[in-house]
Amino acid sequence: VQLQACGGGLVQAGASLRLSCAVSGGFFSAYYMGWFRQAPGKKREFVAAIGWDSRNTYYAASVKGRFTISRDNAKNTVFLQMNSLKPDDTAVYYCAADTNYRTYYSGDPDVYDYWGQGTLVTVSS
Repeated sequence: VQLQACGGGLVQAGASLRLSCAVSGGFFSAYYMGWFRQAPGKKREFVAAIGWDSRNTYYAASVKGRFTISRDNAKNTVFLQMNSLKPDDTAVYYCAADTNYRTYYSGDPDVYDYWGQGTLVTVSS
């Protein structure tokens, strides 16, 4: 299973970005998907997660109301719409896939089975 994230870039505070993550080599509809981020010198942290059928979504408190996770099972792709970006959102963003419906919303990166390579988001003040 391969995950390919893209859409990062350098933006000013208040701007928006949309990250995409294409999944290949597996059965995308069976995966529970998440986005994580890692800032320099910090641990990888949970950003958002979505169930296989998009009915359930979960967000970190720091991004709730600004970020939206979504997925298109027909295109094997998960998205992260990021609005009102802040300098604190600067990080490498990773998409990940979990095969277990019991764990994907826990926020624990260790429960995820597959990871993408990351895409850098830089927000200037």
